Amino acid sequence: MANTRLSMRKIKEILRLCWGSGLSARQAAQSCGVARGTIKNCVDRAERAGLVWPLPEQLDETSLENLLFPSTVPLDAEQRNMPPFDYLNKELKRKRVTLQLLWHEYKENNPEGYQYSQFCLRYRAWVKTLDVSLRQDYKAGEKLFVDYAGDTIPIHDPATGETRPAYLFVATLGASNYSYVEAVPSRELPSWISSHIHTFEFLGSVPEIVVPDNPRTGVTHPCRYEPDLNATYQDMALYYQTAVIPARVKKPKDKAKVESAVLIVERWIIAALRNHTFFSIGDLNRAIREKLEDFNTRPLQKLKVSRRHLFETIDKPAMKPLPEQRYEYADWERHKANIDYHVEVDHHYYSVPYQLRGHVVDARITATTVELLFKGKRVASHPRSYLAGRHTTCPEHMPESHKRYLEWTPSRIERWAEKTGPSTGALVKEIMERRPHPEQGFRSSLGIIRLGRRYGSERLEAACTRALFMKAYSYKSVESILKNNLDGKELPVRLTGPSVTHENIRGNTYYR
Repeated sequence: MANTRLSMRKIKEILRLCWGSGLSARQAAQSCGVARGTIKNCVDRAERAGLVWPLPEQLDETSLENLLFPSTVPLDAEQRNMPPFDYLNKELKRKRVTLQLLWHEYKENNPEGYQYSQFCLRYRAWVKTLDVSLRQDYKAGEKLFVDYAGDTIPIHDPATGETRPAYLFVATLGASNYSYVEAVPSRELPSWISSHIHTFEFLGSVPEIVVPDNPRTGVTHPCRYEPDLNATYQDMALYYQTAVIPARVKKPKDKAKVESAVLIVERWIIAALRNHTFFSIGDLNRAIREKLEDFNTRPLQKLKVSRRHLFETIDKPAMKPLPEQRYEYADWERHKANIDYHVEVDHHYYSVPYQLRGHVVDARITATTVELLFKGKRVASHPRSYLAGRHTTCPEHMPESHKRYLEWTPSRIERWAEKTGPSTGALVKEIMERRPHPEQGFRSSLGIIRLGRRYGSERLEAACTRALFMKAYSYKSVESILKNNLDGKELPVRLTGPSVTHENIRGNTYYR
């Protein structure tokens, strides 16, 4: 009826004008800005209710509304064998169960029962008597609301006497109000992810949707329409096959369920533990678990059943099973592959396919593994190394030329050089032995061996013999000998006879 939309304040004004001031219905309608029929309807209802002007002082607006607009829907569930309203409420939380289906079941057993419109009218009138949080439409196993309580509990250090705050993580299922609470040392990302994992394990199952309140740890960029989730939070949700849909910014009704649970937790857990002293997070969580058990098994005032009973009969059958393994916490970073097709993660270098040099890749970092992804596809996986400045390289990531280079070892290069001749082998050996690391002589040695392709093996062997005689242990020396055709000339005779002894010859010991 149209005039039921009027405020009680305006109805009081209508009665004042008509009864107190003696105005006509038309004059009162012009003054109040409503239809004349509405004025007449309000006056008629007041007369039937036995009201007179002035209204009694003790008559508040709620009482006035009940007198003028009494409920015409009897809530007696026994009439015509109407099923219990709490049963209907519980069944409607199950997936794909509707009022129409429940009415059909009701009519099959009660052909003379209420028609569909009256059936719905009575149920909805009963729903209005429930708390606001219970009137919201939550499907079984659908939503899990998560948040931190505003209050903290102090943890005392027995050695120093200092205290640090413990934060309370609260999770509540929408349909059953079944809750989980745990204390954590911080509200940073590792604790946030760990609390979600513990919640799923406490429930023994996973909901379809997790609804957080745009915390900076879980949501990188809060937005009413498309909030950006933290990569680790999203990775965890993907692992458990659940969706994270943050509450809309500045929309407290989106998370009224968990706000109510937080308030109850603060009253029944934090307040109940106010006189206790805790020396560790573990001690605190053991005390919380005892209070939580009582909280979940206590019967709800309206529904007369416990949160645990509702969870086991409504929520849990509709939820997803836990995966076999617990999610392993992983940090996510973005890095550019360097020209040497390696990515730096925590001062260590990990290879990616050489084709990705210069591209940005995502790094998923756990305590044991570093995974590298390009456009969502994993391109490399390495055991994590904590050696700073070192490289971890997969041979399959290297170009063919690099692979061939790394296949060489000092002994293999020497054997190859000896195929040309003993002098070539001896020169290559000298080159590698005279370097701090043999690998530093690889390039020079390979260059000398390749000179044989241009000048032939015989000339190369002769050039190496001359280089050894001259103690010229380098690629450039051998190349110069070949270019200047010195390899074909005879070597000078080196005197090897006994040394001459004379009083005018001092010898090398004189200068020591």
